[in-house]
Amino acid sequence: MDFAFDATTDELRTRLLTFMAEHVYPAEPVAQRQVSDAPDSWSPPAVLAELTTEARRRGLWNLFLPGELGAGLTNVQYAPLAEITGRSIGLAPAALNCAAPDTGNMELLAEFGTPAQQQQWLDPLLDGTIRSAFAMTEPDVASSDATNIATRIDRDGDDFVVNGRKWWITGAMNPACAVLIVMGKSDPDAARHRQQSMVLVPRDTPGLQITRGMTVFGYDDRDHGGHAELELHDVRVPASHLIGGEGDGFAIAQARLGPGRIHHCMRSIGLAERAVELMCLRTSERVAFGKPLADQGVVRDWIAESRVRIEQLRLLVLKTAWLMDTVGNKGARTEIQAIKIATPATVEWIVDKAIQSFGAAGLGQDHPLARWFAGVRTLRLADGPDEVHKSSLARAELKRHTQP
Repeated sequence: MDFAFDATTDELRTRLLTFMAEHVYPAEPVAQRQVSDAPDSWSPPAVLAELTTEARRRGLWNLFLPGELGAGLTNVQYAPLAEITGRSIGLAPAALNCAAPDTGNMELLAEFGTPAQQQQWLDPLLDGTIRSAFAMTEPDVASSDATNIATRIDRDGDDFVVNGRKWWITGAMNPACAVLIVMGKSDPDAARHRQQSMVLVPRDTPGLQITRGMTVFGYDDRDHGGHAELELHDVRVPASHLIGGEGDGFAIAQARLGPGRIHHCMRSIGLAERAVELMCLRTSERVAFGKPLADQGVVRDWIAESRVRIEQLRLLVLKTAWLMDTVGNKGARTEIQAIKIATPATVEWIVDKAIQSFGAAGLGQDHPLARWFAGVRTLRLADGPDEVHKSSLARAELKRHTQP
């Protein structure tokens, strides 16, 4: 068992760490000022454009996507790079064109899109000239069960007509969002997992209305393109905008969400590492009851426990990445579910302890911890709530032990 990085990963890590130190970390306070100076805007901070230009110049672009369209990296090679970007979760992934939801949408189009769809939407997404959104979650049904989706996608001659309501649609508030992948019900009489389809809906299509931007614990998540609630009233798109075939929507959604879950987990480990770093620095500087906070037993317990939990997570994520590379996403399903359950909850615990070590300062806007906490807490619902993954994982485990 070899834990060393291969030559390609090692070289990219060195390049990425230099980029982070020279450009990304110094840009963080600049981005914060730009966001504060334009509170009513949903545009990402202007400094992000400078970072994307520099990332491309350094060959740090589309690292997430395997094959000829991306950097050609395996999941095992990408994992430590994604972890590094997670240390500056609001800037680095987007700077490298490796941020959700665009990553999942690019993977979806690369695997299931027609050549015409790829030319119209995938190419500009890969180039970073447009952004996108994935519209599945709905307010009126329990979307943790994707078969509940009620939005209708009805065939009308050479078109599809879409009617429905969506919310928590990440990326849709970004002015650069040019297209949404919309999941809806195209055949209510079909088998349960064959009722859904997906269509590409350009952002400027008549009948598509953004009704409001949504916040997470008060944060607008502008660095991720915001979250929108939207309505679709007789939205008409050509039949050529169908992704895959009619009834393929559920299967395509599952294929899209698998890689996205491991990307979230990789980045979250980097965020946890940064939180521990901040906790150590803060508690070494602050004195209470006659000695530094770092000398208090409870604080040392937090730090030690954080290190143990991070190392456990990283090993599980790397094992999952290896399985995805060797036996495929389906073969790694148990591990994908396990990291999706374990990572957000563990990193949430670590960030919570970092906030506690900062005292009241950890709750405010002068430090990133509260924003990180809000984001990590979101991941316990994004791509399926913990409870759904636990139920599925337990069902598989019971079957393995109780059936011959």
